[in-house]
Order: sequence, then C-alpha cells, then structure tokens
Amino acid sequence: MLMPKRVKRRRVHRGRMKGVATKGNTITYGSYGLVAQECGWITSNQIEAARIAMTRSIKRGGKVYIKIFPHKSVTKKPAEVRMGSGKGAPEYWVAVVKPGRVMFEIEGVSEEKAREAMRLASHKLPVKCKFAIKEKEAKGGEA
Repeated sequence: MLMPKRVKRRRVHRGRMKGVATKGNTITYGSYGLVAQECGWITSNQIEAARIAMTRSIKRGGKVYIKIFPHKSVTKKPAEVRMGSGKGAPEYWVAVVKPGRVMFEIEGVSEEKAREAMRLASHKLPVKCKFAIKEKEAKGGEA
C-alpha cells in the first residue's frame, strides 16, 4: 500500500474539502485520464485496487500513471476505550481529492481499452469519476 516514508506530524487535522482542484487538474503524462467529479478521501487500499483493475484490464499493454498520493493519516481509537487521553493512533492513509483532479492516466492503448480500464477503476473508488481525453496543444502564433 502507498504511504509516506516519513512524516513530520503523524496526527493531522481532518481539514475541509471545498472548492475545486487547482493543481493536478490536467492530463500530463498519458493520453487518457480519470477525473474526480466530487470531493472525498481515497484510501491507499482503494488506489491500489483501482491500479490493479486497470493493469489487468489492459493486459500488460500501455502504461498506467497514478497521480494521487495518500499523505494524510486518519487516526482511530481502539474499540471500548473511554473518552479523553489524547488522539488515537494512525489507522490508514488517505489522499484528499477535489472535483477536477486527475487521479489516474493511461497511455499506449486504444481509447476503447482505456475507457473500459477507467470504468473498472472507477468502480473501486468512493467518488464519482469521468473519463477524459488529453487535448492537443495549439501551435504557437494562432489566436
């Protein structure tokens, strides 16, 4: 599973998820992408499950890029423990995703195969997703 090698503070605040993604909202590496349409936390297990679904679908053809990383730790206190005595220990790691964030990219496969792989991956994720195609950059000098 994905998790940071080392962190400065293990217990972070929950934060809030509002607004749209300003970073990571363009397809950079691959030709096709999976874009989040709502905000949410995606755990490292869900990222791994989506990656496996995509790579099995394209059958060793093409390349899969993961553009999200679980930096935030989610803590949990043990069952049947009294209130107080501090915050719980880190239980799992999540990536905070906002609308417009490109989560996965694929290159080297046809659009139909990429669309099917992204569909299978989106079933593993807790947020609504859409399939996106990279736009061709306009040549310089055109207005």
